[in-house]
Amino acid sequence: MNIVSSTVVFTVDDLAGSRHFFTTYLGFREVLDTPDFAWLSRDDTAADILLHQRDLELPRERVAQPVVAFAITDLVKEHERLHDEGAPITRQLCRNPWGEWLMRLTDPNGIVVELTEWIAPSGA
Repeated sequence: MNIVSSTVVFTVDDLAGSRHFFTTYLGFREVLDTPDFAWLSRDDTAADILLHQRDLELPRERVAQPVVAFAITDLVKEHERLHDEGAPITRQLCRNPWGEWLMRLTDPNGIVVELTEWIAPSGA
């Protein structure tokens, strides 16, 4: 098997809210936009995001909170930018002893975006 690309699919109640979140704060661009779904992409190696409008006539199933994680560079600078822009930061920037910086944002539909930067562990 040779995987050539990846897409993360989220079913959401507020399609416009999630589209705005990913394009405004995380630099995704719209590839395709319809009333039922939005396909978002970036020019780097991030997975594409497909936002699918939940059929509001069907009962909502209880599902685990979706999380998408992106390893990035210069997370401290990105945290400052996101904070200054008023992004919905739900876990402030912290440094973990096993070698990463980490922060989280949450979009209007509860999609958690975890941003990490791997660093040398303390004392390494």
